[in-house]
Amino acid sequence: MTLPRPNALAWLAVSALVIALDQLSKWWVLTSLPEYTPIPVIEGFWNWYRTYNTGAAFSFLAGAGGWQKWFFTVLGVGISGLLAFWLSRTPRHDWRTALPFALVIGGALGNIIDRQVHGHVVDFIQWHWNDYYWPAFNIADCAVVGGAIGIALFGLLGARQDSGRPRGE
Repeated sequence: MTLPRPNALAWLAVSALVIALDQLSKWWVLTSLPEYTPIPVIEGFWNWYRTYNTGAAFSFLAGAGGWQKWFFTVLGVGISGLLAFWLSRTPRHDWRTALPFALVIGGALGNIIDRQVHGHVVDFIQWHWNDYYWPAFNIADCAVVGGAIGIALFGLLGARQDSGRPRGE
C-alpha cells in the first residue's frame, strides 16, 4: 500500500500571512492616514495615499452601480477555491506551484474582506514619477500580481525545464 504524498495545503499558511499583513496595513491606513492626501515616503516617487476602489484593477467597473461588489466577491472566492483545490493536488515540496497559488489566494481573500466589510477596497500605496501617477494599490494587490507573475513565469519555465516529466515529481 502506497502512502499518499503530503499535499501543498500547508502553503495556505502563506495565504493567511498575506491576509493578516493586508488587513493590519489597512487598519493602520484607516486609523492613521487622511483621505485623499498624499503623504510623501520618497519624494517624487512614493506616497502613502488613502483612497478607495469599488472596482477591480485600475478601477475597472468602479462606477457600475454596486453589483460589481458581489461579482468580484464570487470571482475571488471561485478562483481561491480552484487554487486551493489545485494545492490539494500539488506535492508540498513544489514551491514553484504552491507559493504563487498561496499568494493569489491570500490577496484575493484580503480584498474580498474589504469589499464585504467596507463596500470597497482600501488602497494606500501610490507610486509616481513627477506628475505621472500609477493607480494606488495595497498589499493584497501586490500578492495577487506577484502570484500571477509566479504562475506565468514558473509555468512557462517549468514546462520547458520539465520536458516530459510530470509536474511536481
